[in-house]
Amino acid sequence: MHANGTCLSCILSKQDKLTRNLENDEKKAAYFHEVLGVLYQYGQQESAPQLAARVDEIYIRYFGAQMNYKEIKHTYNQLMLRQEEMLEGRIREASDPIRACIQYVCAGNYIDFSAVTDVNEKMLSELLKKAGEESVPDQEYDGFLSDLAEAGELVYLTDNCGEIVLDKIFIKLLQERYPNLHITVMVRGQDVLNDATMEDAAEVGLTKIADCMGSGCKTAGTVPDEMSDAARVRLLTADIVISKGQGNFEGLYGNGVNPYYFFLCKCELFVRRFGLEQYASVFAREDHIKMRNI
Repeated sequence: MHANGTCLSCILSKQDKLTRNLENDEKKAAYFHEVLGVLYQYGQQESAPQLAARVDEIYIRYFGAQMNYKEIKHTYNQLMLRQEEMLEGRIREASDPIRACIQYVCAGNYIDFSAVTDVNEKMLSELLKKAGEESVPDQEYDGFLSDLAEAGELVYLTDNCGEIVLDKIFIKLLQERYPNLHITVMVRGQDVLNDATMEDAAEVGLTKIADCMGSGCKTAGTVPDEMSDAARVRLLTADIVISKGQGNFEGLYGNGVNPYYFFLCKCELFVRRFGLEQYASVFAREDHIKMRNI
């Protein structure tokens, strides 16, 4: 999905915040000229995550590495691991555990230090507490179960640290319900913001229950053209794909994959696109999605 004007404005706003307190105005001006050049050159061809990755490379060249998310990722992985038994119990006690998984994995998509200005444990706790109230459209859910029953290969595209503990619970339940379904868990190919990598998958125990691999992507989303050959083949030959998070939606939408998307509407653009309130969830297969023209 190509970035629109709101995405470009958001990228520039973030750069303004990052550089506002830097003293070398001449250097900042040169930096913004180069950023604007990249947005002009690629803004009508690439998704927001791809553009953000290009801008990050320019920032590092001018000012050095940005924030290191390693400690934050560990903090949220451990936070969710401490709650894993309780959350899994709550999900298993639901009248329909698979439906409950959808509600909870969407709620966990809140842990996004790019789209959410102030990620905090209090808001995460509130979203998890009311996860069972989130709507899961019956028709979409029935189609999802039907596709799972017929599938032999599933690719599960993860998004952020912490929430991958909920992905782990979901995958365990899918394996129990569909023992003949082979599941590949795909994480980011490189460190990007607080996105989950193989290191995070190992930390939360995902690598012990399913085949895990990196996508090869260095962007905060899954972009088929930027994936490793092995990851791209695995994705494109899967019978069913689960795609977590806004970044994966932006990278995949319109690329012929037709995944089931799971995410929260976190930023203003997604709230307007889907006509939902902030932090409302979206669960839908791509060919069933209807977005507002904005």
